[in-house]
Amino acid sequence: MTELVVHSARKIDAAGEIDGFWFAAYAGTITATGSGEGWRTRASATSSVVDAHGRHLVPGFVDLHGHGAGGFAFDDGAYAISKALAVHRAHGTTRSVISLVANPVDELSESLTAVADLVAEDELVLGSHLEGPFLAAERKGAHNPEFLIDPSPAAVERLIAAARGTLRQITLAIERENALEAIDVFVEAGVQVAVGHTEATFEQAADAFDRGARLLTHAFNAMPGIGHRAPGPVVAALEDPRVTVELILDGVHVAPPVAKLAFGAAPGRIALITDAMAATGSPDGAYKIGSLDVAVVGGVARLQESDGSLGSIAGSTLTLDVALRNAIELAGLSPVDAVAALTAVPARALGLEHRLGLLAPGFAADAVLLDHEWSVCGVWGAGTKLA
Repeated sequence: MTELVVHSARKIDAAGEIDGFWFAAYAGTITATGSGEGWRTRASATSSVVDAHGRHLVPGFVDLHGHGAGGFAFDDGAYAISKALAVHRAHGTTRSVISLVANPVDELSESLTAVADLVAEDELVLGSHLEGPFLAAERKGAHNPEFLIDPSPAAVERLIAAARGTLRQITLAIERENALEAIDVFVEAGVQVAVGHTEATFEQAADAFDRGARLLTHAFNAMPGIGHRAPGPVVAALEDPRVTVELILDGVHVAPPVAKLAFGAAPGRIALITDAMAATGSPDGAYKIGSLDVAVVGGVARLQESDGSLGSIAGSTLTLDVALRNAIELAGLSPVDAVAALTAVPARALGLEHRLGLLAPGFAADAVLLDHEWSVCGVWGAGTKLA
């Protein structure tokens, strides 16, 4: 096993910025860091040494919520997942949660088992996210309404069992029958519960957060907006320091000034996600999300209605390097805050802040090298070069 040494970088992570930064890693873990010429004493003739030439070095991106890329959907099994992940890894996402759209419980169980098998083979796959089937029909977005159901005890237990301990996140419309009781069961099983695709009021969302929900699925999308007399679930999440707020910063799902407002209201709690579907990294055209037809025009995915018109936004074609650039250039975030939103914040949301999200000894050797225009130049996951 070869030691990795990366030197002469401008390190940016949630802990701050350092020029002349270096790190050494072995067996997938960062073993030492410093600045200046100290890396020379770490490197040996057998080390893999990378000169960053002063470019930005950040932790590997952690995507809490994505559905595919490269023409492949995460719902379509291990081969499709691996092909889609290759696209995201080339854009700096070193750890991924595999999001599944609403489907019948039998199909979801099969998908969860497939992801569990993949987790056992690939440490960069963190587990699965069920975005459905327990969603509000009124806020279905790009989910087939035929597959939306209440979270009955039987369905909840079956899905948890199928995942074999790898279900990381579940999105719930908390106003559905049995939803609050389901929160208790998911939390006890170690699953992060997200409020989303919901008609919930401020009060209902606050109750769910008190019950143990700790995430808001793609804030502002597929939920009531902020009203001056009906603040809704977004305000409930922004107000609660226990809650991490997902945000799709592609310039389509949420306007940059609104994103900036959210970052100001919940500093250190906004996690940038892709919600990427199969068309990510691929040309415009016809695609699928689950069983639904999608048309991608100008990089924007929308449901293809039966009359030929375009309907709801259907995921994104975003990669996290672009989200980082948008956060800095469109929303006006500092590089430290922007990088944290793709690294330390999502890691903490998953309870993995001791292992992911920083370039520090004891953390995973996940790193992304970026040029001064925030384009990816190199990616390492667990010390192995991915791109």
